Amino acid sequence: MSDILDPQTTAEAAPELAEAQQEATGTVPQVDAAEPAAPEAPAEPAGPTFLDLGLDARVLAAVEELGYTRPSPIQEATIPLLLDGRDVVGLAQTGTGKTGAFALPALSRLAETTDVNGRADTPQVLVLAPTRELALQVADAFDSYAKHLDDVSVLAVYGGSPYGPQLAGLRRGAQVVVGTPGRVIDHLERGSLDLSDLQTLVLDEADEMLRMGFAEEVDRILASTPDTKQTALFSATMPPAIRRISAQYLNAPEEVAVARQSTTSATIRQRYLQVGHQWKFEALSRILETEEHDGVIAFVRTRAGTEELAQKLTRAGFKAVAISGDIAQKQREKTVEDLKAGRVDILVATDVAARGLDVERISLVVNYDIPQDAESYVHRIGRTGRAGRQGDAVLFMTPRERFLLKQIERTTRQQVEEMAVPSVADVNAARKRRFADGITRALERASEEELTVFGEIVAAYVDEHQAEPSRVAAALGMMAQGGRPLLAREQEIPSGGGRDRKDRDGGREGGRDGGRERGTSDGRGSRGPAREPAAGNATYWIAVGHQDRVRPGNIVGALANEVGLPASAIGAIDLRGNHSLVELPADLTSAQLEAAANAEINGRRLGLRKDTGRPTRAERDGEHRGGFRKDRGERGGFRGDRDGGQRGGFRKDRDDRGDRGGFRKDRDDRGSREDRGGFRKDRDDRGFRGDRGGRPGGRKPRWGAQERSDRGARR
Repeated sequence: MSDILDPQTTAEAAPELAEAQQEATGTVPQVDAAEPAAPEAPAEPAGPTFLDLGLDARVLAAVEELGYTRPSPIQEATIPLLLDGRDVVGLAQTGTGKTGAFALPALSRLAETTDVNGRADTPQVLVLAPTRELALQVADAFDSYAKHLDDVSVLAVYGGSPYGPQLAGLRRGAQVVVGTPGRVIDHLERGSLDLSDLQTLVLDEADEMLRMGFAEEVDRILASTPDTKQTALFSATMPPAIRRISAQYLNAPEEVAVARQSTTSATIRQRYLQVGHQWKFEALSRILETEEHDGVIAFVRTRAGTEELAQKLTRAGFKAVAISGDIAQKQREKTVEDLKAGRVDILVATDVAARGLDVERISLVVNYDIPQDAESYVHRIGRTGRAGRQGDAVLFMTPRERFLLKQIERTTRQQVEEMAVPSVADVNAARKRRFADGITRALERASEEELTVFGEIVAAYVDEHQAEPSRVAAALGMMAQGGRPLLAREQEIPSGGGRDRKDRDGGREGGRDGGRERGTSDGRGSRGPAREPAAGNATYWIAVGHQDRVRPGNIVGALANEVGLPASAIGAIDLRGNHSLVELPADLTSAQLEAAANAEINGRRLGLRKDTGRPTRAERDGEHRGGFRKDRGERGGFRGDRDGGQRGGFRKDRDDRGDRGGFRKDRDDRGSREDRGGFRKDRDDRGFRGDRGGRPGGRKPRWGAQERSDRGARR
């Protein structure tokens, strides 16, 4: 696993740091004849080689076969201490080679005791990692370094995979176990993991483990290990909780710190986009359509957010899939393979789900939701621009999040440049170019026989109808489009200089999130009329609303599938009590109007028609509820949409709260607490009303919040 040891390939978020270390230490494998590493005999001493550190000869042989001769700074400082049996606290950021710093001495000490005492039947080395992705990565590194140690086997234990193979591996006698805290606790409770003879314990990314809420599990595991063990703790930061663990469980530890350097790669172009929340998806779609890119990762905060954005992208014609921490490992592996093979172009991911992900074709990272802190930003954009490849990173921010940009720039020591949203003209130019490229590809792929057949058909048509060939070709192009508009409608995205609707509503998603999903107040109803539709659009009334448990995505799907409307043609959606208002093109054909009127959602006809601005008597009386005056609130006049108990959108259908942004969305699909974002963390601090949406006082800034999002990797 060269990407563990070598800073160039391990720097999850710091490739240029790796380059600086390579210049300083000469750790680059000699694999590129075109760009050989610097000579190992510079004018001044280059520092020790791995040969000088006292590693076991068999471990050293594996390291040399991987192409490395000189350790990184954290390895140079830490390996001798661990070989000497000392406890160590290593402070180093991701990408500094810290896995090699603990794996190489741990294996060397294990080899020495195995030579004397024979093969052990119980684990001698235990490494705790915060996520299954990191656990697999570390286990792979141990396997690589232990290739010449015949009596050492390595086993990864983590949630999301069957217990059977893990239990079998433990029964066979795994000497090195790498696991996530939750699954390690499970095995301890089952009695399948025996730590009584443990020789070495490593906590990798300890601060990340505690941030994810594993403090109790870490305490339980440490308390289950013998006092005679050696302990190594590696962390990027040293918060009080880490110092407590160090003082309580480590024996006079030696502290090793590696100075921070620039944390992002010079090969990554970093840009930011300031746009109101309701325009984010439209802006993202334009970027994806107009800029050249290969693979893409779009980061959001929550599991529900990954699914929602992936569905929107798919409806818009992109090959996108969601990935979060609670998906099964097999599904995750298949998704990554699909991304590598080009069957998927866009991966919508949470931070934890993308840990350890290294796919060469990723050329663009989109921070669709702003990260919770600068370190997360560094981790995110480190998915691109690797090994000298060029990459792009785009950060979306709303006006109220602009102050966070300065924190990112201070942390990365690089300026993030502002970018403009591509115009509709840019989008249409790109679409025309792709259409023309499609003609070229079709001509290249077609056989002469096929070209002859279709050419004769077209020629005969031209002769028979005295038609212009260019107009016939245009008609064929329209056929190829399948009735979908080729060109996008003109739509201006505000510059985002002021506070957007989401900010005015105290954090609720008042906008339509890309021109599709919009609630007038909090997604549950409205006291007043709908806003003016965009140019070329009109507002339409449909006979389904909140009481039918309908969400904006259901409406988009029905209109796209039953009517054939492209997702880009569907504008704002205003969910109300027993009906909804939808913004659609004003020039719908009679066939499209009929199809939309007869389309169904959850067994109810949409009954689509143009909105007149005043409810009919049937609507006022709750036409599809049944019963006289059951819907007393829908009385018309100035009282508006006070249907039943809704009364301004505060209480009705609380289990179906519609589109309220990232805070309580998809309440019916809450699942476990593992992947529900950081916005519920402050639930115990209910005295502060500003973070609950729509109440006076605004919201607490979320920067630095210890989000518990995406804890699917826990067990």
